[in-house]
Parts: sequence; C-alpha cells; structure tokens
Amino acid sequence: MVRNGSGQTVREKLLTEMRSGIFAGQERLPRESVLAQMLGISRTQLRDSLGSLEREGFISRRHGVGTVINHHVLDVTTRMDLETEFMDMIRNAGYCPGIAFVEHEEFYCGEDIAKRLKISQGEPVLKVSRLITADGKPAIYCEDYIDCGKIKDNSYNEESLTMPIFHFLEKYCGLTSAMDLTEIRPAVADARLAGIFGIPQGTPLLYMDEVDYDIGGEPIFCSAEYYADGIIKHTVMRKKF
Repeated sequence: MVRNGSGQTVREKLLTEMRSGIFAGQERLPRESVLAQMLGISRTQLRDSLGSLEREGFISRRHGVGTVINHHVLDVTTRMDLETEFMDMIRNAGYCPGIAFVEHEEFYCGEDIAKRLKISQGEPVLKVSRLITADGKPAIYCEDYIDCGKIKDNSYNEESLTMPIFHFLEKYCGLTSAMDLTEIRPAVADARLAGIFGIPQGTPLLYMDEVDYDIGGEPIFCSAEYYADGIIKHTVMRKKF
C-alpha cells in the first residue's frame, strides 16, 4: 500500500483533495506525469491508486478525455458497496460517533452460527456486542461472532474489543477479511432491541446479516447488524461498464 509523507495512502490523499482540497472545484485530475510528481511517487504507484478509485466509481478514465472526477459519487456519505468502519460511517453522516457499550461472552454455538462459520454445532464462539451512537443517540447495534478456535492470542480485554472487528481479527487471530456477503432486509424492534435502542417495540430497523471470508474462501466471522432509521442514508453504486 503506497503512502505519502503524511502517512496517508495515495488513495486517501486523492479522495481528500477531490472532496475538499485542490481538486474540489475541478472536473478532471491532472495528467498522470504531473499528478505523480505532485504526490512524489512513481507513475506505476499512481496507476494502482487510480485503478482502485476507478473501480470504486470515484473517477472515470477515458482515452482522449483524461481522468474525470465523479463529484456526484464523492458526495455520497455512506456506500454499502464499500467497507466502512462504524465510527467513520457515523462521522461521514455528519454526527459525532461514540460507543455506548461493548460486551463479550463465550458460548457454545447453535445450528445457525455453526452453519454460517462452517464449524460444528456446540463449538465455542466469541460474541462481541457493540452499540454505536450518533450524537449520543443509539444508531447501530452489532453482534459479531468469531470461532474461538481461530483466536491465536487470548490476551485481549474489554479495551481491545472496542477496536473495529477487522483490527481485532488481524491482531488476535492473524486473519484478514478479503470479502463479505451481506443479506439486507427490513426488521422491527422486538423487546430486546427496543430496550437497546430506547425505542418502542415494532419500530422499523435495517438489518444486515454479514459473513466475512478470507482469501481462501473460509468464513472468519459473521455478524448481525441493526441500524436505527433516519440516521444513516445507505447508498449502493453499481457500475454499468
């Protein structure tokens, strides 16, 4: 991953400059040779970052036209097709993020969790529950489930579990998520969720059932995520060509 002198990745630097920096009012990025010189990197390194930004829809590169900045895509606060950590998701939506609580427990999994993690029913699983707030208001409740057999370092504590689940997996399991499959459907708050969110029973919620996989296609964790209505606007970008 290419980084500039400030520690940002080139991709992050370009996104910042296109959103609020020197390219915010521009229709196109400079030529590759000029842009690489501005960033102090090689054109090969620059092309890797431009390729990533193009796949994500932030720019379009056309022969004879140049690199077009897609400001309508840059203006989207929450992309469901891109991985964004909860705190950044809340921050991008214009709120101050916070963590109301983080709880964890080990238990012997039932059929549903076992199937999602491809382990035997009754195997020990670590469950981590988090309630994320936006300006102090409950916004996202998430339950992550990790096969205890994948945890290589058991020195974690409550403070360790406040970190995003991906950081926990890398540090304590030596695992990196390569992709996820997420089912999205509407839900309503039952008595338990109503108590967590501080809302009446029957209030609509957005539910995401996610399973993350490593590069070999093996599940490394699964999660159940509930989003309060009216806080985060989720958008999906689908490229046509």
